[in-house]
Formats: sequence, C-alpha cells, structure tokens
Amino acid sequence: MSTHRIAALLAMCLLLSSGCVGAVTQEDVVAGAARLYRARIDGLAQAGMLDRDASFLARVARIAQRLSEQARRDNPAAPVWSWEIHTSGDPDDNAFCMAGGKLLVSQAYVEQLALTDAELAMVLSHEMQHAILLHHLKEFDEAVRRDPRWLARPFSELEDALDNDARLMGQLAALNREQEVEADREGLAMAWRAGWRANELAAYFRKLEQAATMSHIGNATHPAPLARWRAARRQAAQLDSGRAGTLEKADFPQ
Repeated sequence: MSTHRIAALLAMCLLLSSGCVGAVTQEDVVAGAARLYRARIDGLAQAGMLDRDASFLARVARIAQRLSEQARRDNPAAPVWSWEIHTSGDPDDNAFCMAGGKLLVSQAYVEQLALTDAELAMVLSHEMQHAILLHHLKEFDEAVRRDPRWLARPFSELEDALDNDARLMGQLAALNREQEVEADREGLAMAWRAGWRANELAAYFRKLEQAATMSHIGNATHPAPLARWRAARRQAAQLDSGRAGTLEKADFPQ
C-alpha cells in the first residue's frame, strides 16, 4: 500500500473518531461561492467597474431571464434558482457563473467579440449549466475523493486550492475539460429550446475560434477553440434538422 494511501486512511480514521467526517455538501459550496462572489462584486464596485452601463446590464438580464425560464421548464421539480446577475467593466474578465447561480459578465468581452443576442445567450447558457449541473460540487467531491484529508481542513482552504494549488488543479484538469464540454453541449441545447436558432448560438464558438491565437490548441481546463466550434457546428446542424437524438459522445471534444 502506498504511503499516500496509508496517510489518507489514517486521516479518515481521525475524522471518524472526532465525528467530523462527511462529504462536502451543495450548501457548503453555495455558501462559499456567495462569499467569494460578494467579495468580487464589492471589489468591482469600489473600483467603479460594476454595472456601469444600465442598458448592457438590462440586455444581459433579459437574456438570462429567458434562459432561466427555460431551465425551469426543463426541470419543474428542481429547486427554484435565485440567479444574481452583474456586469463587469474589468477588461480581464469574460464570464463566469458560480455555484448557486452567481453570474458575472464582462462588457468588454462581449463588445470585443461583437456578440449578438443569440451568441450572448450561448455564453450565458453555458455558464448557467455549470450551476445547474452542479459542476462546482462535483469538483469538490473529486478533490476529496483523491485526498480525504481535505475533510479535516477548513473548507476555505479547499476553495483556495481549487484555484491556486497547481498539483490539485492538475489532478482535476480532465474533469474540468469534461465539464466544459458538457456545459457547451447542454448550454447550446437549452438556449435552442428557449427559442434561439442553433446555428446562431453556435456562431459564438466561431468567433471564439477566430479570436484565438492558436485555435487548435486547448489548455489544462478547456478544449481547443477549434474543437469546440466544430462540435457546436455539428450539434447545431442536428438540432436545426431535428436529429438531436443522433448525437454521440464522439461528436464532442475531449
């Protein structure tokens, strides 16, 4: 038995004896996300970069509302999401959605790519899928599965490690890529069901591919932009032709 495995078992025994053992819960993840999101929003507000353009914020909110209504139709039994939406004037931002439905969209990113409403809907639907599919919880679960000793440490330390610990980030890279592929696929499908044409949604990935310096190369957490564009184009063609059921896993980048 490896030294790492022995250490993990000893840590688990200590947790059992102290009564502290337990999995990370969605409530833990949402509470942590709310804290981190608030810190980011407060920082943008202090810098004068939060929600600076009322018309852009209204545009994002309108599209997100349409998508959230579709998400509710897709799963009426699911808990009602309380989406929180803000826009950023920071040129280093693009878009993200944290656990619990905390969205932030960069106006500079949208303007740089000259996104249409359909293309912006694709961005938002992709990000919303990370929350809807509980991707953040699954990432925490995988980290704990790999090293149960995280359960004996403050939750905030694991939060920080997911973004800053190179070793842990490397271990979770394959999962992150899978989640990005899933968010692309399910996001496009949800936005299509909400009424946008699939080929107009997929056009976002074409712009992403065109803006990339080397579009055929991905990174540790995202497939290559070219691969994402090709997958979206295939999916869009099948959705618009009514052949969505013929999509296979091989149709999407790995």
